[in-house]
Amino acid sequence: MPFLTSQRPLAEAYDTALLDLDGVVYRGADAVPHAAEALRAAQDHGMRRAYVTNNASRTPEAVAEHLNELGVAASAHEVVTSAQAAARMATACVGEGGRVLVIGGEGLMAAVREVGLKPVASADDLPDIVLQGYSPDLGWKDLAEATYAVRRGVPWIATNTDTTVPTSRGIAPGNGTLVAAVGAASGVIPQVAGKPELPLHRESILRSGATRPLIVGDRLDTDIEGAVRGNTDSLLVFTGVTTARDLLAAPPERRPSYLAEDLRGLLSPHVAPTREGVNFVSARWSAAVVSETVVLHGHGDRIDGLRAMCAAVWDYGGMVDAEDALAQLQ
Repeated sequence: MPFLTSQRPLAEAYDTALLDLDGVVYRGADAVPHAAEALRAAQDHGMRRAYVTNNASRTPEAVAEHLNELGVAASAHEVVTSAQAAARMATACVGEGGRVLVIGGEGLMAAVREVGLKPVASADDLPDIVLQGYSPDLGWKDLAEATYAVRRGVPWIATNTDTTVPTSRGIAPGNGTLVAAVGAASGVIPQVAGKPELPLHRESILRSGATRPLIVGDRLDTDIEGAVRGNTDSLLVFTGVTTARDLLAAPPERRPSYLAEDLRGLLSPHVAPTREGVNFVSARWSAAVVSETVVLHGHGDRIDGLRAMCAAVWDYGGMVDAEDALAQLQ
């Protein structure tokens, strides 16, 4: 069973929270409810923080400033971006002083300069490597420059391939959508720095000094899959894009260690479901799969019921009808 039990609050059981930002700490310009208070309380328990984001558009200083404006204490050295991980990859590939065609925002430009690489603006500047990251200001000309260079055989690194990005107005196209355009035009697949690939995970561990980290995220395909690949425990929160239905359908490589509605889940113990005959029991809920249908009984906290359902569905391993059971958790 993938769920773990922690008899202590997670903020005491793990030394560092590697926190995703979009959908976990904030949504666009707005703070996620309870995030600031929960993180202050987690720090009081002794948990350190690293704010780890696939979004490469802003510098760590700008991200920290935004967090502080939202009431979330943060300094630039606590922010780790996919731009930093991509710049480290590029240095390993072309060496310090290499020429980099930067397709992205100020965050990617700053990361390139931080490691001693030389940014250029055009494929005609004979770059040694192409780095592509998200920026809301990217246009056709930028994607064309990347395509010209990649088609000539220049190595290409994408900061991340998230197809969407959450904003205060809703879901918008992410870096993966723009990377796909260059890939379609060039016929090339890039190396990727961000989650779920491991370069950003390694960058987070290196910069935070974590020895017992907990990855905290809202996305199964980036945060949780990245945690599984990195052999690191994870907490899934439901303040971003993942729904209960998504979680029930998650394959083994996208299943979290713990569940919580929001970051207050860092402040409490977590108990994995137990098996009792055909039923999986979590607190006052029990769930089983009967004739390819999820049967749920009980009452209480929604997350406890969802844990029981996940345990039953994942143990069954086949297609199920969970609609009536999910309705009981509304």
